[in-house]
Amino acid sequence: MPGQISFGILTVSDSSYAGKGNDSSSPKLKEEILKEFPSAEISAIKIVPDDLQEIKSTLTEWFDLKINVIFTTGNLPDMIFAMIISSLKINPIAMLSRPLSGIRDNTMIVNLPGSPEMVSECFGIIKEALHRALELLTEQKKSVVSGHGAMQSDSGASVVPTTSLSKVKLAPLRKYRYPIIDVEVASAIIKDICSDEEETTETVPLERSPNRIAAEDFHAEESIPSFATSILDGYAVKRSDGKGIRVVKNVATAGDKSIDEVLQSGEAIRISMGDPIPAGADAVVPLEDTSVVEYSIDGSEVIKVEIKRKPYYDENIRIIGSDVSKNSLVLKKGERIKHFSLGVLAMLGKTNILVYKRPSIGVISIGNYICEPKEKLAPGKIRDANRFTLINLLKNVHYEANDCGIAKDNPEAIKQALEQSFTCNDVIITNSSMGELDMLKRVLVEDFQATIHFCRIKMEPGKYTTFATLMYNETLKIVFGLTGNQSSCAITCILFVIPALRLMEKSPFEGFVPISIPPMNLSYHPSCNRDDCPEYKLVKVNMTSTGVATAYPVRGTSNLDKVNGLLILEPKKDYLSKDSKGDYRNLYNVILFHENYYQ
Repeated sequence: MPGQISFGILTVSDSSYAGKGNDSSSPKLKEEILKEFPSAEISAIKIVPDDLQEIKSTLTEWFDLKINVIFTTGNLPDMIFAMIISSLKINPIAMLSRPLSGIRDNTMIVNLPGSPEMVSECFGIIKEALHRALELLTEQKKSVVSGHGAMQSDSGASVVPTTSLSKVKLAPLRKYRYPIIDVEVASAIIKDICSDEEETTETVPLERSPNRIAAEDFHAEESIPSFATSILDGYAVKRSDGKGIRVVKNVATAGDKSIDEVLQSGEAIRISMGDPIPAGADAVVPLEDTSVVEYSIDGSEVIKVEIKRKPYYDENIRIIGSDVSKNSLVLKKGERIKHFSLGVLAMLGKTNILVYKRPSIGVISIGNYICEPKEKLAPGKIRDANRFTLINLLKNVHYEANDCGIAKDNPEAIKQALEQSFTCNDVIITNSSMGELDMLKRVLVEDFQATIHFCRIKMEPGKYTTFATLMYNETLKIVFGLTGNQSSCAITCILFVIPALRLMEKSPFEGFVPISIPPMNLSYHPSCNRDDCPEYKLVKVNMTSTGVATAYPVRGTSNLDKVNGLLILEPKKDYLSKDSKGDYRNLYNVILFHENYYQ
């Protein structure tokens, strides 16, 4: 702690100012201050009425005196303090970002309640944080960092502090300097940046290649099948023999060595599915078109069989190269490896597959009011759902995301969470409420010199979705800031994040192609979107066997697993108006995102 610290105590009370009541809070507060800071100076004590101009005038005068800490007491609802006290039991230092304290220049202002008991109780709660605040105000940064790290460790926070403080000051933004853009423009910006990523490849084992993007052309070095095989169980015969009785020459089973002898006229060979076709045979007659004429004496073998109908040429025979011909292109560079492609690659003996490298992904939740699912809920807290929704939404479209935990909504915690995530991830997805302080964008810009490409989109929900890029350790990092509402998170992840990931792994994703649904096929009928921006709603779409689509709204977070489409309500469009023939003038557009993402 630096030299002498100065304090001011300002009591706001009409009755005490008028002499109708005793000011008992100031003496108690002075006692508490000197007990905690024995060398401190109480530079000013004053009682003022509950008048804005009087309060402002006194504070301005004390600011000029460069008093380090000003305490105000009185005329603040006790309910507020009860709520704040409860929430700060987890992490006392977090009070530095609470609404009942503030900083002007190098003076800290702390508001306390009016009763001596509450003054004593509140001061006891904040005194540890007060030491940290004074160190920060007097630029004792090393001490601040070590103390802040210990406090976060004790509270079980998800983010491990570093030795770097954020440059962001706790002051609200009064106006936005970023323009609002259309959804199409936002998508174009993402496409332009993510498509420009350098091509990087890696070799993965065959079993890990499904749903990856091939980084080279794959040609068949041999035909599949490489020999003619039987499609079913039956008898291999000569077509020219027609129908009639045959002598059964031999029996072949799948996987056995091929029969070396040439099939002669009047003969048949019992054959199983997948067996090589014997030399001389040019048809396979299924068992149901035959009947046994004669068995061996012990009944174990068929001696003669009747072919009940005339076979035709190449009947039930898979000819050489009928699946894959030699030198043919079986998988094109840039195509997604699906399960059938995987089987073909396996048949061709491809065990290591060259694919485009995928971006590594980290997901962070930001907020003072959220906690881990395993934690017991404290007043004013909710369990974090968005992080797990996003991670599993990405998993459903074949991306494994890293869980980067929860960061408190203050500059240091956000910076530390981002720094840790940047070390092992290319793309960071955050979700948070966009409050007045707007911490995420300010940390990105002021601490990481990020470029904010957009942070306001003409859409609902998801208006404040952020897209930023920055260089960290000479590597490009991409940041998506999604808003805290769970539906909004899902919608903006579908519209913006997953297409970006597709582009970064060189997938031929060209955007969404909505289908049109008439109002009568929608189970509810939003008549008109009166806003100036499109509105997106999560829906469940069913397709009939005739290709007719019907859509149903999905309400409530417990039903999000049923979602497979986004309904788009265009601005200023009346969906229930009809023309002179009674037909609807406008159709609803629906994005079937599960179809697009599995391309």
